Amino acid sequence: MGLFLLDFATPGGSPAGVAPLLARVDTALQQAGGGFIEAQVADDLQRVYVVAEHDARAELLNALTQADLAVAEVAEVRLVGATLDDVKATRGAAEYLVEWDLPSGLTMDAYLARKRAKAPLYANVPEVRFLRTYVREDMAKCLCFYDAPDEAAVRRARAAVDAPIDRLAQVGGARHGAR
Repeated sequence: MGLFLLDFATPGGSPAGVAPLLARVDTALQQAGGGFIEAQVADDLQRVYVVAEHDARAELLNALTQADLAVAEVAEVRLVGATLDDVKATRGAAEYLVEWDLPSGLTMDAYLARKRAKAPLYANVPEVRFLRTYVREDMAKCLCFYDAPDEAAVRRARAAVDAPIDRLAQVGGARHGAR
């Protein structure tokens, strides 16, 4: 099965809308033969990111549409830095989300080689723990998850690995009803 990043606007912009949205997404995924991996909710309650397993993007999108779920985007992603079993065991266990809009012309192979070469440099910022990245197969962007004491620490970690930040958000997946 492939992994897909689903991007939703938060219903009503309030925490009360997140749990019902995630329940509906989970039901739609199960009915379509897919699986719910994890959800992260930006603390500003603007976006809900769901990672799902499914065999085909078109079927997944159809299932979400049939369930009347207004998904902003469905993108196939690759998990880097963790195993799928690790993610399933710690659903929602991240404190910060960094989005990086990848530069045009960057290939997946070049991205992965860069990631391997730079990852040891996170040791220079020991208060931050890199958890995982979902890199879109179309190379449009990646989402990186971290445990860190604060936003400044995440910025230091990104500087240590020479990686830009296009958007940075504190996330509260577990606090907002993620499975």
